[in-house]
Amino acid sequence: MATPLKDLGKDAIAEKGWFGAHKYLILRRISQIGIIALFLLGPWAGIWILKGNLVSSLVFDTVPLTDPMVFLQMLAAGFVGVGSTAIIGAVIVAVFYYLVGGRVYCSWVCPINIVTDAAHWTRRKLDIRQSAKLKPSIRYYMLALVLVVAFATGSLAYELVNPVSIVNRGLIFGMGFGWAALAAVFLFDLFVARHGWCGHICPMGAFYGLIGAKSQLRVRADGRANCDDCMECYEVCPEAQVIPPAVKSAPDGSPVILSGACTNCGRCIDICPNYVYAFGLRGLALVTPPTIDVQPETGANPQGAVTAKEKQIA
Repeated sequence: MATPLKDLGKDAIAEKGWFGAHKYLILRRISQIGIIALFLLGPWAGIWILKGNLVSSLVFDTVPLTDPMVFLQMLAAGFVGVGSTAIIGAVIVAVFYYLVGGRVYCSWVCPINIVTDAAHWTRRKLDIRQSAKLKPSIRYYMLALVLVVAFATGSLAYELVNPVSIVNRGLIFGMGFGWAALAAVFLFDLFVARHGWCGHICPMGAFYGLIGAKSQLRVRADGRANCDDCMECYEVCPEAQVIPPAVKSAPDGSPVILSGACTNCGRCIDICPNYVYAFGLRGLALVTPPTIDVQPETGANPQGAVTAKEKQIA
């Protein structure tokens, strides 16, 4: 039976404690803010651990890192003489996200995720239910458009309006217009579409989702027999459509969340008091879930059944 929004997370806190019910959320914030801090240590304190920004950087002035999506834009724009450093950096980043999940960038690195998570939290607190019905596939058209514009203009045109790049520039040179960009994303997610920017529009999410479609690190639902249909994971998941194939498949179906749209944010792991979810590998469970005697409430759905909410997000 679905948990009322006012009680969201209470069972997880009672079972795991407050930290246990927010562990991955806290670790993600440490990661996101920590990466920003490492970039700022150079210009602010002269300590150059990371030199550059999320588009292109050097680790300890040696190891190159290049955003592979920006690298693709460079190729589409016809940039000639792309240096070996940029190529090596793009390969390093692409291989990393291929292994750990492309959209790990979205939930563990991207600073815009902090803004969109705040918008979703505010939606829940204000009990805003209305949401534009946008198709997640829009982001793939946006990705194609970004590359077409780069080809047509011979420039990295998208980076002028990319909220991530705007924040990168703003942190060094002053936010200025950057605050308007962040406000626009926040208000769009708050009043127009639930998880609108990251889940439907952002071309970077589309790109990294494609990179991580076959990644080895996955969220697994090996404890799905413990599921009592509380639906709390659907409420906190930014890509809730990825859940049913793993949780509601037949007993002999794969318990692995295989969609590249999954951000590996870990919120489903945090929020579930019944230990349904855990991180693991595509072909190997790393955590053995405890066996819980689940007593489903009247009207709860047997494994394989689909609830009305699941139909809505499918």
